[in-house]
Amino acid sequence: MTKQELVKKIAKQIGTEIAPTELIVEAFIASVKEQLLKKEAVFLRGFGTFKLKRRAAKPARIIHKNIAIIVPPHFIPAFKPGKEFSKRVKKYVN
Repeated sequence: MTKQELVKKIAKQIGTEIAPTELIVEAFIASVKEQLLKKEAVFLRGFGTFKLKRRAAKPARIIHKNIAIIVPPHFIPAFKPGKEFSKRVKKYVN
């Protein structure tokens, strides 16, 4: 599902126009990004948590140049689903 498809689905569910719904979805995404840039997690009860995960430094290779490099430690955005959401997905998939 693309963002535009999500906007259309939400607009249909709540009975609003697409334009204001798109603004709301964009504001939600911007808010999540802003909190993650501040290194703060976003907890959505019953859904899950958006947070930053720290990746340790690790060796890597640039294959076409045959060079060994060290990838420095860094953060990546991650999503951890809530318990109830995980249970429902497992039940649905199996």
